[in-house]
Amino acid sequence: MKRVTGIGGIFFKSKDPARLCAWYREHLGIDVTDWGGAIFQWGGEGSKAGMTIWSTFSQDTDKMLPGSAPFMINYRVADLDALLAALRSEGCQVLEQTESSEFGKFGWVIDPDGNKLELWEPPAGQ
Repeated sequence: MKRVTGIGGIFFKSKDPARLCAWYREHLGIDVTDWGGAIFQWGGEGSKAGMTIWSTFSQDTDKMLPGSAPFMINYRVADLDALLAALRSEGCQVLEQTESSEFGKFGWVIDPDGNKLELWEPPAGQ
C-alpha cells in the first residue's frame, strides 16, 4: 500500500498572520491570497499536476490541537481509509474524526513528539 505520496501543505501559527503574510509576499515573493495562504502549483512533463498549500493561522487557532507544535504538515496520501486503518493497527495515535468535502478526505495522526499531522487524500483526478 502506498502511504504518503507528497506534501500537500504547510500550516503554522502566527501572532499577526496579516503582517507575516505581507513579509512573505514582500521579501520572498510568495503570492499570498486574501484567504491568508498561497498555492504552489507543481508537476511537469510526465508528472501529474498538483499543488502544495502554504498558510498561516492565528496564534489562538485550535487547528493544530491536540498537537503541541505551532505548525502542521499536510501529507498527500493515496488511500486515506486504508492508511488510517494501518496506522491504528500499528498502535499509532490516530484521531477518530475525519472530514470529507469537495477538497478531498482528511484524517489526522499524532507523531511520537506530539505533532499533529494532517493526512489528505485529494479528490479523484488531482
